[in-house]
Amino acid sequence: MEHSTSFNDSNNSLSSQRSLVSVPSLNSHSQFLTPSTTSHTCLTTLKFLTSSSVYISSLTLAGKFLYAGSSDREIRSWNHTHFIQNQKPTTTTTTTTTNNNNNSVVIAGKGAVKSIVVHSDKLFTAHQDNKIRVWKVTNLSHDHQKYTRVATLPTLADRVTKLLVPKNHVRIRRHKKCTWVHHVDTVSSIALSQDGNFLYSVSWDRTIKVWRTKDLACLESVRNAHDDAINAVAVSYDGHVYTGSADKRIRVWKKLEGEKKLSLVDTLEKHNSGINALALKSDGSVLYSGACDRSILVSEKGENGKLLVVGALRGHAKSILCLAVVSDLVCSGSEDKTVRIWRGVQKDEYSCLAVLEGHRSPIKSITAALDLSQDPSSQATSFLLYSASLDSHVKLWQLFLPLLST
Repeated sequence: MEHSTSFNDSNNSLSSQRSLVSVPSLNSHSQFLTPSTTSHTCLTTLKFLTSSSVYISSLTLAGKFLYAGSSDREIRSWNHTHFIQNQKPTTTTTTTTTNNNNNSVVIAGKGAVKSIVVHSDKLFTAHQDNKIRVWKVTNLSHDHQKYTRVATLPTLADRVTKLLVPKNHVRIRRHKKCTWVHHVDTVSSIALSQDGNFLYSVSWDRTIKVWRTKDLACLESVRNAHDDAINAVAVSYDGHVYTGSADKRIRVWKKLEGEKKLSLVDTLEKHNSGINALALKSDGSVLYSGACDRSILVSEKGENGKLLVVGALRGHAKSILCLAVVSDLVCSGSEDKTVRIWRGVQKDEYSCLAVLEGHRSPIKSITAALDLSQDPSSQATSFLLYSASLDSHVKLWQLFLPLLST
């Protein structure tokens, strides 16, 4: 079951959601850094040898590998350095048709792979069939990896031990119960703690679950964490857990001193519509949230840990569907088929440095990283960004930004 309005429903379009007029705009009109001082190019387009109805639903970069989860249960990985080697920025985009000779692939579960995270030699994947799967990744060569499924969460041990104790059973429907370790709807997003010891999962069943990565045990389940489906989760280095929901709220959770369970410590109610994506600045000081109201809210963490909305980034014509943060850049993908690149230029001001156009359908997922192949003597910083769209294509973009003066 879907928890967002259909992209094809003209009478109920996500873009009809009203924008946040009550929140001040952070869009800069300064000439300090303008789009004319930056450049970008699409290096290549990855085209998949499958049905045109299949698309990439999740992307993540880890080291030299790009991981992608698809709407038809596939998990793939590529050595993405091959996509940038010998590529020279031109106005012509090359198209790479992928096949099983240049990527590693495995099929699991039912429905879309909604979220992927990597920690050490483990790959965690969240699925539409209500499960989380854990894989051991073995590098077979410079280019190829082997996936070995270690477990499906909840594990058999968790299911059996919880099943025997009546208090572990919770009602999920009028005449149906299950143990609290189970998600009972799509697992929409997963995130790891900074030290990799804990995995947090959120679901359309409105719960948050905490898993210990050492033995994959489910430690906690927060029931009715939101009033509607939870679409996104982000975890900061200091243990704050942020969740975004179709109920228009962002909630902040933390284990208080002396407590073993998550406590609700803050709720943010500034969006006018369902929240689709969250992303944190690397130091955890700023949270970015994207929603169907076409705005990206910028919220700063105060001294007491509470979030304060300082403004909104505006420019997309339709819903914000995905976000990524790399270095001092914020990247946003939208139902309007574009990706926008933002950078804070001074206090409470952001400049939209680039609008990446070329996809024919809404942008479903993005991931970005510094370009490590860049010439150290360059007077610009180079970034690589991958965008996945409902048009079944993944595009690789290279961004050149001037170095900021200190």
